[in-house]
Amino acid sequence: MDYHRLILKDIYAEISTYHSTDSASEYHLILHVKNRKLSFEEQVDKLQEAYLHILQHELSGTTPVFKRYYLSDAANQAETLQAIASQDKKCASSIIEQPLLDGSKVALWVYLMTDVKCQKLDHGLYEAAHGSYRHLWLASAFNKASKAEYQMRLIFNDYIMQLMEQELTLADNCLRTWIYVQDVDNNYAGVVKARNEVFITQNLNPDTHFIASTGIAGRTGDSTINVLFDAYAVDGITSKQVKYLHARTHLNPTHEYGVSFERGTAIEYGDRKHILISGTASINNRGEIEHPGNIKRQVERMWENVDALLKEADADFCDMGQFTVYLRDIADYEVVRKMFDERFPDTPKVITLAPVCRPGWLVEMECMGVKKFKSKHPAF
Repeated sequence: MDYHRLILKDIYAEISTYHSTDSASEYHLILHVKNRKLSFEEQVDKLQEAYLHILQHELSGTTPVFKRYYLSDAANQAETLQAIASQDKKCASSIIEQPLLDGSKVALWVYLMTDVKCQKLDHGLYEAAHGSYRHLWLASAFNKASKAEYQMRLIFNDYIMQLMEQELTLADNCLRTWIYVQDVDNNYAGVVKARNEVFITQNLNPDTHFIASTGIAGRTGDSTINVLFDAYAVDGITSKQVKYLHARTHLNPTHEYGVSFERGTAIEYGDRKHILISGTASINNRGEIEHPGNIKRQVERMWENVDALLKEADADFCDMGQFTVYLRDIADYEVVRKMFDERFPDTPKVITLAPVCRPGWLVEMECMGVKKFKSKHPAF
């Protein structure tokens, strides 16, 4: 993975590139606001101006496939972003309140590809088609049932129907989910219960597999929405292409403590391998929190766990295109930022205020990457 940074007026951009001469190239772009004295509207204007400039120049020829906007105050900001996001009718756009710990009001992560055809399908899915595969994204799905548990169940049921309309299934085609939970300390248990029960009906269990996922604090501007949901599925893959990552020396199976997600997933294509690492914290292989109360040691153990997962995929941190880092306590930001900047100075990253699902976990991270790989499967 190649990395570089652009400094523009009031904005800086971090870019990672996986270049292919024979197939689609892939990019991760994260845009940050430098001038934090600007109003929200001014920050958004600068962000969009920089984004369009980069698309026209540095990333000319690429197509945005998925976007995620991070906001500091969704109740007062989400409507503006929704209007902007709706202008791009072929790209799934996720909007989430997770305050940026650098003090800005908004940031943007974009995943882009070359040589891809994008369109919005009926009922909310977005398709990016290339070669033998269709990559299907869902962003900011929600339901307004009375409890987080019911919202999660109905969101999953709707998503299953969306996949069925494409002749796909949750078990065979969904590779990654993101579940954002308002008041995660109180609502996460209901979300877990609903997911566990839905998965049983879909033949997702410890003997088959689960789905790589992040379950983390986050919200939208509507206080009645307790759960937001993003998802990624691929049409055209077979079970032989998918490997689930466990790192049993460092981590235990999630079902042992009552939840149902994969630690990570590697997908083998004919010319590359995708690696999707779930939200990972400072946990040991007995399901216990490592280094309670010690943010530095928790970061180090978290890195160790992610590294162990990556090794199972024959990959390492240099193959990662982006990091998302979640902190429970704003006071830990300077320490964590310095640690990441020292070890991973070039990898695009965003650090947000978002409590993890268990209060003792002070920090969590997720990442996505790609590594060159040769197999008999169809190319990406």
